Amino acid sequence: MTLLLLHGLGATRRVWDHWPVGDPGVLAPDLPGHGTAEPLDHYSFESIAAAVAAGLPDDAGELDVVGHSLGGVIALELASGRYGVQVAKVVALGVKVSWSDDDLARTAALAAKPVAWFDQREDAAQRYLKVSGLQGLVDPASDAVDHGLVQHDGRWRLALDPRAFGVGAPNLPRLLREAYATVTMVRGELDPMNTDAELAALHDRTVTLPGLGHNAHVQDPSALDHVDGQAAP
Repeated sequence: MTLLLLHGLGATRRVWDHWPVGDPGVLAPDLPGHGTAEPLDHYSFESIAAAVAAGLPDDAGELDVVGHSLGGVIALELASGRYGVQVAKVVALGVKVSWSDDDLARTAALAAKPVAWFDQREDAAQRYLKVSGLQGLVDPASDAVDHGLVQHDGRWRLALDPRAFGVGAPNLPRLLREAYATVTMVRGELDPMNTDAELAALHDRTVTLPGLGHNAHVQDPSALDHVDGQAAP
């Protein structure tokens, strides 16, 4: 059994630093176009899931997948059986459920923007923390932030490929229906990306983490210890 940890859009694998990453059977890759991972020619939930599956070791075996936001959608994609991997459990945390036309137009505009360069690392770091939603949760001076940055000729940019914003809105009812895994939808109580009612309308296994926000896995890594595919009480 392998525990696979998938970060959200704009972040990197370093959001799992306080999890047992590095232990046998625990994997936390950078998603394509993030951190040190190669970019893709085209970003979709399917192409990202295919790249993640292709990067797994041959001996990964059955997977338990914890995915945050975009990573939660990729976890559900992997659980469909279309990518040659076997997923036993999915914990999908902080997945955005409702997408308005304005939401989609905004993400499409971000995907079309050229890469922004910064003369100072501090400015690039602040931009990374804003894009990843990690402001106030991660020290801007940390090497975890450096993992999300690229330096070239004395200037800095985000490692993130902005085209990754163009993945669009997931078809969550279909993904949940097609998942060959026990799926639990999880949200932080203070997460503006979704509501208890939205999750309950989608799925019968939901958990709300009291007092936590969108990046609950960073705020309190132990908060997910009890989330193991069970139905909410």
